[in-house]
Amino acid sequence: MPYVNPDAIVSTAWLAEHQKAPDVRVVDASWYHPATGRDARLEYERQHIPGAVFFDIDEIANSETTLPHMLPDAAKFASKVRKLGLGNGNRIIVYDYSGGAAAAARVWWMFRVFGHNDIAVLDGGMTKWLREGRPTEDLPPMPRERHFMPRVNQLLVRSKEQMKANITSRRDQTVDARSAGRFSGQDKEPWPHRKVGHIPGSLNLPWSEVIDPQEKTFLPAEALAQRFAKAGIDLDRPVAASCGSGVTACLLALALYLLGHDEAAIYDGSWAEWGLADDTVAVVD
Repeated sequence: MPYVNPDAIVSTAWLAEHQKAPDVRVVDASWYHPATGRDARLEYERQHIPGAVFFDIDEIANSETTLPHMLPDAAKFASKVRKLGLGNGNRIIVYDYSGGAAAAARVWWMFRVFGHNDIAVLDGGMTKWLREGRPTEDLPPMPRERHFMPRVNQLLVRSKEQMKANITSRRDQTVDARSAGRFSGQDKEPWPHRKVGHIPGSLNLPWSEVIDPQEKTFLPAEALAQRFAKAGIDLDRPVAASCGSGVTACLLALALYLLGHDEAAIYDGSWAEWGLADDTVAVVD
C-alpha cells in the first residue's frame, strides 16, 4: 500500500542528490520546548545541513498574543520568508533535529496555510542525516531575498470558537496528538493551564504513534492507516488536530496528508489556549 500523497516527504538520499538544484531550498526548523533548556538556533549555528536557513517558529509568529508560536498574519509571514530566500518557484525541504519532525511538520503546514504547496519534510530529519554520515556545516547562509505571494487557506486552521462550536456540531473529528496521560488528565501538562484533560468528544492518537521509533521516519502507509483506524478516526471525514501548542498536531496532519486526507486542519491555540481559557470545558478520564 503506497502513500497517496508521497510528495509531502523526501528521503535523505533524495536531498543529498538534489540539494544543489537551483530551485531547492533547505530549511532547518528545529524547535524544543523551553523546559528542555536546549537552544535550537545555537545548535543550528554549530551544525546544519549545507545551505539550510533557520526558520524560528517562535519568531515567525503572531507577536500580539501571549500564546506560543501562533500563526502570524500573511504580511508578516511573507516578509520573514522572503528574507530567508524562500518564495514562489522554490521547492522547499524542511527538517528538524527533534527526533520526530514535529517542528518541520509545523513549518510544512504554515507554508500550506499561506498557499505554498511545493514543500516537503525530510523523512528522518537531521537524526537520520547524521546517522548516515552525511555532510554538515557551520557557515551562515547568505540567502538572496525571494518574492513570496501569500494566498491564505483558512480551511487548514481552526480557532477556539470553531472548536467550541464543533463540540455540538461534530463536523470535524477532533484528534489530540498529546500523550495518553496528558489526554486523560493524569499526567502533568507542561504549558501554563487552569484545566487538564481534553476537549469533549476528541480522540487521542499520540504523535509518536505515526513515527518509527528507531528510524524516526514516518510509518509505511498501511501501518499509518491502521494507527488512525485503531484510534477511531474515519479518514473519509474532516479532521481538526490539536496538541499542546499546535506543533505535534502538525505531524498528524502530515500523516493524514500522506494517506490522501488533504485538508486536515490544526487548532492553532491547542491546549496552551484551551487549558487557560475561562470559557472552555475539559474532560478528565
